[in-house]
Amino acid sequence: MKIQSFLARVVALAVSVVAIATADAADKKTAGPNGGRILTKIEPRAEFLVMKDRKVQITFLDKSGKAIAPADQSVTITAGDRSAPQTLTFARVGDSLVSSTPLPPGADIPAVIQIKVSPSAKAVIERVSVNMSKCGGCDYFEYACTCGH
Repeated sequence: MKIQSFLARVVALAVSVVAIATADAADKKTAGPNGGRILTKIEPRAEFLVMKDRKVQITFLDKSGKAIAPADQSVTITAGDRSAPQTLTFARVGDSLVSSTPLPPGADIPAVIQIKVSPSAKAVIERVSVNMSKCGGCDYFEYACTCGH
């Protein structure tokens, strides 16, 4: 009886370890080609990148993660303090969409990203915290961190 109980516990432990390892692998984040955060709720996927001047660049990606030119997609971001949010609009610059104005000041900015894949499509919404602190584990900014700390 004790052996069966022991074996049942060992099997339960092994199943738990496999489940945790599988969940960790599924949650593994990858950075975009420019070091930004990959937005996964839309197809094609897009990279969200805050540039040095704090303007936001959205780059659409093919299945292999390479940049592709935007087609009919449009992007709007509402960011900053809820009492005085700032709306960022985008224009095409090369193979990306770049905001006309920078993000509001601050090191941790709440943002709502709305992307329409075509003019008649419903907007896909992603909410992100744009944390501009450098991650010590992966050398990306926290908003694009890939190490999962």
